Amino acid sequence: MKAAELKQKSATDLKAELLENLKEQFKLRMQKAAGQLSRPSEVKRVRRQIARIKTVLAAKQAAGE
Repeated sequence: MKAAELKQKSATDLKAELLENLKEQFKLRMQKAAGQLSRPSEVKRVRRQIARIKTVLAAKQAAGE
């Protein structure tokens, strides 16, 4: 999901999506530790998605939404 799409969502939706991505990141880290990670690029994708969501949330909080 792109940043423009994230900006249209409410703060509660963004927090829910952030939590979902953090859970996915945890699962990927466990798979990596166990040597069962099939697509290593997923770790990078999820990490960047989390950063996008946090950035949009911070901007919304700064704007007072």
